[in-house]
Amino acid sequence: MVLALPAHLAEMALYAVNTGCRDAEICNLRWDWEVKVPTLETFVFIVPGEFVKNGDERLVVLNDIARSVVNARRGKHPTYVFAFKGKPITTMLNSSWCRVRRNLGLEQVRVHDLKHTFGRRLRAAGVSFEDRQDLLGHRSGRMTTHYSAAELSNLIEAANSVCERSGNKPELVVLRRISVS
Repeated sequence: MVLALPAHLAEMALYAVNTGCRDAEICNLRWDWEVKVPTLETFVFIVPGEFVKNGDERLVVLNDIARSVVNARRGKHPTYVFAFKGKPITTMLNSSWCRVRRNLGLEQVRVHDLKHTFGRRLRAAGVSFEDRQDLLGHRSGRMTTHYSAAELSNLIEAANSVCERSGNKPELVVLRRISVS
């Protein structure tokens, strides 16, 4: 499906399936949220809570694929990472997404399924529950998170583990029942 999308949406979908970010986190992603991590020769994004479903700030760790998508976007818009024709994109679920979905006979595929796919790929790659929870930005009731933050280098390694499967070809897994009327 990603290959059938217009280039700007394909980049966003590739970013989503490699970060587990939600539509609002991707559409609002701004360059000033980028945090350089020189000791690891990388960068992450910290999304303010007002753009995250649970209201908490979200650390977004980028694997090699997501990082390459972001680097390809540099210089295309001064504020937003993802923009089209000079304007920020307000939603990935637009007429282009719906048209491609319909043309491919994948009407049941939602933008949010990309987040689920990332989670499923992390699990298939053997990433621990705790690291999956951190990478997906889920709020946790685990006491350990109160006492120790996730090791960023471990999270980067975990996020990259999905790049090593299937020759870098993400698999989209849709786990929903389709009601037949």
